[in-house]
Order: sequence, then C-alpha cells, then structure tokens
Amino acid sequence: MDTTYETTTDATAYYAHGTPAERWERAQLFFGAKEYTAAARVLVGLVEEEPEQTGPRLLLARAYYHSAQLRRAEAELRVIVERDPVEQYARLMLGRTLERQGRHEEAGPQLRLAAALSGEFPQD
Repeated sequence: MDTTYETTTDATAYYAHGTPAERWERAQLFFGAKEYTAAARVLVGLVEEEPEQTGPRLLLARAYYHSAQLRRAEAELRVIVERDPVEQYARLMLGRTLERQGRHEEAGPQLRLAAALSGEFPQD
C-alpha cells in the first residue's frame, strides 16, 4: 500500500474541504500564523474556482512571496494588474517581487506607479 499517495490525498482533501468562505477563513488563519505554504495550498483552489476575485489571488501572491515562490507570486500579480491596472497594492507587490528576483529595471516602473497611485509624489 502506497502511504505517500494516501498522505498526499488526505492533505489535498484537507486544503479543499469546506465552503469557499470556510476555506478563505482557513487561508487567512494560515497566513496570519505565517504558514504561507499552507495558505497557498488553500488559496490555489479558491482562485481556480473564482478567478475574477482579486482578494484570494492577492493573498495567494503574498503567500507565494513570503514563501519565496517568487515566479508564482509574479504570475499572480501580473494577472491582477492586467485586470485592474490601478490596483496599487498589487503594483507595489509586483515591484518588490521583481526586486527580490534582482530584476531592478523592471521593478522601478512598478514601484513608481504604485507610489503615484497611493498619492506619493517625489518632492522637487
């Protein structure tokens, strides 16, 4: 008997268990407890079910960022800013994600746009 399969199946069932509202709450609890990988496991299903909702996708991107899954964080953040170009926090996170990957030239415009969207303008 393959116990690895059972363990994986049980874990997957746990992260997918409950209503969307229950899973959203569970994901937030994991995130608040700094269990970013567990939060991401719950959020992946929510994002697949409700791809147009920004909240779960943004929290998924943050969970990826904090668990050093930077390419995944970047992909989720790009979806958000493509759909909502004035989503300030997603722009800020995208800039920081790009910086953390050493992609400073790409990060600069995102960070400047995020600052402008938040009302922060450079002082002359």
